[in-house]
Amino acid sequence: MASTDYKDYYAILGVSKNATADEIKKAFRKLAVKYHPDRNPDNKQAEEKFKEISEAYEVLFDSEKRQKYDQFGQYWQQAGQGAWSNGKTSVDFGDFDFSQYGNFDEFINELLGRFGTPGGARTGGYTYRTTTPKQPGYSDFGGFSDAGVGGFGTQPSSSDRTASLSLTFSEAFRGTQKRLKLGNETINVRIPAGVKTGSRVRVPKKGAVNPYNQQRGDLYLNIELQSHPFFQFEGDNLLCEVPVTPDEAVLGTSIEVPTPDGMVTVKVPPGIRSGQSLRLRGKGWVNPKDGRGDQLVKIVIDTPQTLSATEREYYEKIRATRTYNPRSHLQQIHL
Repeated sequence: MASTDYKDYYAILGVSKNATADEIKKAFRKLAVKYHPDRNPDNKQAEEKFKEISEAYEVLFDSEKRQKYDQFGQYWQQAGQGAWSNGKTSVDFGDFDFSQYGNFDEFINELLGRFGTPGGARTGGYTYRTTTPKQPGYSDFGGFSDAGVGGFGTQPSSSDRTASLSLTFSEAFRGTQKRLKLGNETINVRIPAGVKTGSRVRVPKKGAVNPYNQQRGDLYLNIELQSHPFFQFEGDNLLCEVPVTPDEAVLGTSIEVPTPDGMVTVKVPPGIRSGQSLRLRGKGWVNPKDGRGDQLVKIVIDTPQTLSATEREYYEKIRATRTYNPRSHLQQIHL
């Protein structure tokens, strides 16, 4: 991305740079409803705006991507991508010679004055260096070092090592194989089904060599799940939000809901309130010990923003004849 292509994702979503994940999510939902193609048929401008806010949300709601975006600005996508061939990169940096650097991170590190010379930082006898994936299934989890993930400092007494591994929801749910680069060594690691953010996967005998007994320690992978546009966690349960119309909420209906296994039909009982959840037993996340968890379907009543003349006529008739007052109990409230 050239500097002229830089997009201010915070401005696009209308949030501050200190906005919380919930504030970012709320802002995205508001704009997504406004510019969604279904609400703006044949409106190319609205379609482009929807793509733009979706791109901003994808970056800012993902803590790892947001951190890179905040740190590197318009160059955030190149940070951590690894070595380039003969110093060539798709980024427009003018005539600057990159041949002296092994990858983009080394350039940024020297630019910020973190290290004295290019070529990788040394710590405790290990080189911190990221590498470019060579083939499908290869994962660069760069930052394997003596002082932890991306850490720089003195060598600890333990020969165990840790690193972070980012997975998609699909990889974590079903389990996957990852090919990881540790210095000059490439290893294959099996990630079991059901891991999530906070899980640790132990890889025996892939840590550092203990200088006293020459025994090799273990490698521990700290799992981090990338954000998903539909699913999230509420405790051990998988949570999603599904909109219904006011008439569906009043009269009840049947809706199609995505699950990790595919679409299922869910009955929405009459009179359901916005914010109430329906439980789909055994349709949630994989638990290695207890089998499948549950999926919670949070109902959100979606009020239409535009009405046809007929719809407006019927809503006005309902209002004129309605007997239910949801605020009647407020008359009894006082200090």
